[in-house]
Amino acid sequence: MGEFVLHSSTIKPAILIPVYNHELAIVDTLREVMAFGYPVLLVDDGSNEACASVLRQLAEQYNQQVTLLSLPLNGGKGHAVKSGLRQLAEMGFSHGLQVDADGQHNLADIPAFMESGSMHPNALIAGFPQYDETISKGRFYGRYLTHVWVWINTLSFTIKDSMCGFRLYPVKQFNQMLKKNPCGNRMDFDTEVIVRWLWQKGQIINVQTKVNYPIDGVSHFNLVHDNVLISWMHTRLFFGMLLRLPKLLWQKF
Repeated sequence: MGEFVLHSSTIKPAILIPVYNHELAIVDTLREVMAFGYPVLLVDDGSNEACASVLRQLAEQYNQQVTLLSLPLNGGKGHAVKSGLRQLAEMGFSHGLQVDADGQHNLADIPAFMESGSMHPNALIAGFPQYDETISKGRFYGRYLTHVWVWINTLSFTIKDSMCGFRLYPVKQFNQMLKKNPCGNRMDFDTEVIVRWLWQKGQIINVQTKVNYPIDGVSHFNLVHDNVLISWMHTRLFFGMLLRLPKLLWQKF
């Protein structure tokens, strides 16, 4: 197994992978992640027995390098990430790099995220996806609509992409923020948490990264339920922006 060594020792990072019924994809994803030599926290978000069994086997196979946190019920991606960040704090890690279990993220970019985190230890290092011609028009324009709402709600173009879950979180700072602002528990989490981070003057470093499509073809996005949650999230943020408008304008100008 290879090992990537940070140019700075200012951070103590681990890889955080929320998993829900991706028993096929997680095997390959974890194998690729392990090549970089970082500790890994797998968060089983109430998966079925087939996936839970695979996760237990992987944790046993990699022994001291992989920790498994099993949640009794499926609470959603946001809930799994929040649970993982609290667990990483208890384990003494300063940063958690969130990686999707389904193989969507370009894991070759892990060193770039870690290097950026070592240079900016108090910043959120956020993935900025680079798509090719294979992306569907529906997916592209759907994401762009969210980008527009985010720019409105922050009065800023700082956030290049609010939906990419490939991120390096400073654990202590985000756990403190999430105590005051829990954010959504499902597909609305990624966007809401980065907007609220920017509202409290948190630094954001955007890192370009290519996006792959899930290798097992499994998506947990519920077209109706998750779109309702995302719409409600944008509504909350819009009225939150209005309440903060004088402060946001003061900071901007």
